[in-house]
Amino acid sequence: MSEPVQVVCPHCDTVNRVPGPRLHEAPKCGKCHQQLFEGRPVNLDDSARFSKHVGQSDIPVLIDFWATWCGPCHAMAPVFEQATKELEPDVRLAKVETDANQQLAQRFGVRSIPTLLLVRRGREIARTTGAMPLQQLIAWTRENAKDAISA
Repeated sequence: MSEPVQVVCPHCDTVNRVPGPRLHEAPKCGKCHQQLFEGRPVNLDDSARFSKHVGQSDIPVLIDFWATWCGPCHAMAPVFEQATKELEPDVRLAKVETDANQQLAQRFGVRSIPTLLLVRRGREIARTTGAMPLQQLIAWTRENAKDAISA
């Protein structure tokens, strides 16, 4: 990634252009001056915020569709959070609570949870369901995002 990469700020939702080689240098938002990557997932909802993060970011976004009542989702939560530390800034990780955001779950055809969806520029790249161990999650994400990451 030698050209500028669009990255959406997890704090103020501003779209930032970051030189590709500088993604790994803890870039900050040009508007709010906070870190663009913090090592934790971004919570998204049915709003324009979801569209901006998923549709305007040049880096792939791994979305965890989950629910508060789901046991496997709760087991997956710390694994997903830890994966964020491993995968950023090459992949943005985000969470969508399905009960509060039923339209998003329906839009993406989420029928069981947890469902992990890898998206780039609004287009689905890969999908898997069920909880998985950390190393398997990282390997699955990197394998499915490798073309998007190296673009």
